[in-house]
Amino acid sequence: MRLCIDWGNSRIKAAIFQDEKIVKDYNFSEDEALTGIVGLMETHKPKAVILSAVANYPPELKMLLQDHAKLIILNSNTSLPIMNAYHSPDTLGADRLALAVAANHLFPQYDNLVISLGTAITYNFLPKNRAFRGGNITPGMEMRFKALHEFTDKLPLVAQQGDLVLLGYDTETSIRSGVMMGIAAEIDGMINFYKEQYPTLNVTLTGGNAPLFADKIKNQIAHDSQLLLKGLDVILRHNVR
Repeated sequence: MRLCIDWGNSRIKAAIFQDEKIVKDYNFSEDEALTGIVGLMETHKPKAVILSAVANYPPELKMLLQDHAKLIILNSNTSLPIMNAYHSPDTLGADRLALAVAANHLFPQYDNLVISLGTAITYNFLPKNRAFRGGNITPGMEMRFKALHEFTDKLPLVAQQGDLVLLGYDTETSIRSGVMMGIAAEIDGMINFYKEQYPTLNVTLTGGNAPLFADKIKNQIAHDSQLLLKGLDVILRHNVR
């Protein structure tokens, strides 16, 4: 068995893989992640582990993992089944690499655009030649709500939950409509920009906020909540034969 860990900005996700399938997946808060990972290591006893981190993780996690399994920490020096042609590879988020690898593995015959909706929204483009050059980054949903509140004197901090209408009838619904429908319009617009150059583009939506927007996108898309973990497993198998 193999263990893949995605240590994100707000949540920590993990999955146990056997062959090429997810046997069990987990979702931890930062406070419970270390204890939870200790438990799943004891339960599943994986022979190999890969860790992708876009946020700081406790130093004891690395010691725990490498004491019990072959450990790969995904970074710009990790061997990949695609080419990393990003101009500043040391600043490239490991999660974006894993998403590109997953899309190429699942849809190798297409030019792929993976849109990840998390703390930030990332657009990750991988052409059929498998050379990852980058994409785009914009503020995520929560960041937009907070920015409207923190950079103005009177606008309230609005939650995503609540009445969502095109024509906001008060300040709260106007902000919610602007943020939510604005993101949906941005995603469709970015897809259309890419399609102008790559007409047979394959688009996959992922990330923690993807379920909120999957039914609001006019373009044809796929939605895969576990795409990043699948990409990590492809990278792990590429490095541990």
